[in-house]
Amino acid sequence: MTEHRTVTVRGVSERNVTANLATWSVGFSHEGSDLSSVQQSVDEQARAVRLFFQRAGFQPDEVADTDVSFSREQPKDNDGHPVGPQKLVVSRSIQLRTRDVLRARDAYTRQADLLRANVELSGSNISYTFTGLNGLKPEMIAEANQNARKSAEQFAHDSGAAVGKIKTASQGYFSVGARDGEDCDNCGSSGGSSPFQKVRVVTTIDYDLG
Repeated sequence: MTEHRTVTVRGVSERNVTANLATWSVGFSHEGSDLSSVQQSVDEQARAVRLFFQRAGFQPDEVADTDVSFSREQPKDNDGHPVGPQKLVVSRSIQLRTRDVLRARDAYTRQADLLRANVELSGSNISYTFTGLNGLKPEMIAEANQNARKSAEQFAHDSGAAVGKIKTASQGYFSVGARDGEDCDNCGSSGGSSPFQKVRVVTTIDYDLG
């Protein structure tokens, strides 16, 4: 009987892309003992955040309130008895969601202006997303499969065999990561903190060798 031989190869396809959606959440708050004055301060901060986005060139419909919360705490002494007035905290969050990614990136570098406008930042996070993955999938899968075939043919040539039919094949997980980051077969599907990203897919194929 002729010995049955197979070879397992991997094919890789990559594309450099630029994210086409930026999401930036700005959180801020104020603490005090009088709810009216605390709320007034937070409202003023909200206006300052919206003005910052307006001056950066964004439209009103790209900016929205996303969260508001209120907490109340009563300070106590070592014996658990109430001491002084209650501490009231009002927190809010405003989000920018825009397709003008590079404008958002530029504005993010100037977020210190929010502090200068008396915004008591409790959080400021921007995320860049590439939403055109489905349009790249067919072409990239085909390329990855072609590269896998080339690897199998090289292996067969070096071992004096011929590449036969595909025995099994599996499509790898599509990952989108920072363009300058390390290669990763199991990265997440979002590019994260950089608008300049790399889409990657790896296919694994088993070929019969004749």
